[in-house]
Amino acid sequence: MARKIKCISPVDGSIYLERPVAGDTEIHEKFSGAHTAQPEWKKLSIAERAKYCNAAVDAMLAMKDDIVPELTWQMGRPVRYGAGELAGFEERARYMISIAEEKLADIDPGDKDGFKRYIRREPLGLVLTIAPWNFPYLTTVNSVIPALMAGNAVILKHASHTLLVGERFQKAFDVAGLPKGVFQNIVMDHRQTGEIIGGGFANMVCFTGSVDAGRRMEELAVGHFIPVGLELGGKDPAYVRADANLEHAIENLADGAFFNSGQSCCGIERIYAHEDVYDEFVAGIVKVAKGYVLGNPLEETTTLGPMIKPEAADFVRNQINGAVAAGATPHIDPADFPLSNPGSSYLAPQVLTGVDHTMSLMREESFGPVVGIMKVSGDEEAIQLMNDSDLGLTAAIWTEDVEAAEAIGDRIETGTVFMNRCDYLDPALAWTGVKNTGRGCTLSSLGYESLTRPKSYHLRTKT
Repeated sequence: MARKIKCISPVDGSIYLERPVAGDTEIHEKFSGAHTAQPEWKKLSIAERAKYCNAAVDAMLAMKDDIVPELTWQMGRPVRYGAGELAGFEERARYMISIAEEKLADIDPGDKDGFKRYIRREPLGLVLTIAPWNFPYLTTVNSVIPALMAGNAVILKHASHTLLVGERFQKAFDVAGLPKGVFQNIVMDHRQTGEIIGGGFANMVCFTGSVDAGRRMEELAVGHFIPVGLELGGKDPAYVRADANLEHAIENLADGAFFNSGQSCCGIERIYAHEDVYDEFVAGIVKVAKGYVLGNPLEETTTLGPMIKPEAADFVRNQINGAVAAGATPHIDPADFPLSNPGSSYLAPQVLTGVDHTMSLMREESFGPVVGIMKVSGDEEAIQLMNDSDLGLTAAIWTEDVEAAEAIGDRIETGTVFMNRCDYLDPALAWTGVKNTGRGCTLSSLGYESLTRPKSYHLRTKT
């Protein structure tokens, strides 16, 4: 009897769906088929690849009415926000398709008498994308579309909570008529995935997930000389300067902290507010947090859904309790959110002050609807605290002074510096991180660099 992977819905704890784990024969056939299909796919022009990829995007968008409630059942995001992820999916896909012709073109180093010289960008071969559940379409598209546009074949292994997302990608490419074997969805468990990486079956691995899992993938890839792109989360900070537009900062930082129940790699998890605006800022964000509606995510009135599973919610509860025991002050009464009970996936939003960097809440990724706020005297103290982390994905600065934001940004150890916004990904900019957030880069023109290898042509034309 085939083993199965079950998707336990955070909405009500029921088994939403289950799928059989691929057997050895299926795995071999899919990876072998991908390696066979890739050379022919590579021969197509970039314009031809773009037609297939754009058609797949069209097919995915046509499934929106089914995808939105599926997302809610699989990972708990309120239905009122479901279409937003597909809008982001389209934005990223269309952008990467649109720049491919230019960014994948041969590089001309300049004329040299008697020679023809250029650098060609060769696809790597087969890219294995291992995608997470929290933004399952957005994170997947970051590597899948650019990898295909660059001439690679792709195999997608999606998270157990969002198995239907992998199937939707497969259906979209099938509707687009993509040649057989070029894109394939597969269901594998952790052991099988490790064996694929450790066996050198793929030419590149793109992974979004935990630091521990990313470290394990690097270990498995040792000796195979394959790149491993890793986006491993964050403990992203925000700094509210004395000159910030407070109304704007409060509204956007609350959204950055609590959207998707705080389950965002680039969500705001710690805030440093200048002492001149600290009290007003704290009062404002507490007011916004109290206005969230925690409830059934299938209802349009719900603005805060459940976390992915009870264990994840209890992890955050323990962080909050630990901080309070160490002297922090919570500003939200969980009793005002009746569904928020220990052992439940439903967790009330929380704002804490009186926090410091001895607390797990301010150092270890929470991945939940909680934020700690500290008072700072100015830029120097804020920079020191923002850098006091082993993660570095994004950092947000709230100020009316662009030059100050750029100067502070130069000193922050992070992959992306925001000014007056947060928790966003611009496909024209490189998505990358520093320290334990991982390595590599997706999106932008630089995203194509990691999905190709340079091949130099040095042709003597005069003998």
